[in-house]
Amino acid sequence: FSVAHNPTELNRQGPDSGVSYRSAIFPQSPDQARVARTYIAQIAAAKTWGAPIVTKLESGGFFPAEAYHQNFAQLNPNHGYIVAWDAPKLVALQKTFPALWVAKPAA
Repeated sequence: FSVAHNPTELNRQGPDSGVSYRSAIFPQSPDQARVARTYIAQIAAAKTWGAPIVTKLESGGFFPAEAYHQNFAQLNPNHGYIVAWDAPKLVALQKTFPALWVAKPAA
């Protein structure tokens, strides 16, 4: 969560903007919602980001993206968007959570 995106950007992530790019968590159970609320409160209190956390918990369905979006980074590692925006996040993820890093994504 805190490696993959900026939770202070309202309706935006990097160069992309609009409500589709809002910072949201879609909990699938009351326990997930509780954990998410607790985490958001912790990072807000720590002032880690230097701006208010705008991430919202949302109910309702979460729908997978269209097929052409699936595994885009893996299939297009030299695409300008991937090189500029996603590859650095993957490097940060690997450095931040080395024990959880898996080089090959799940199918």
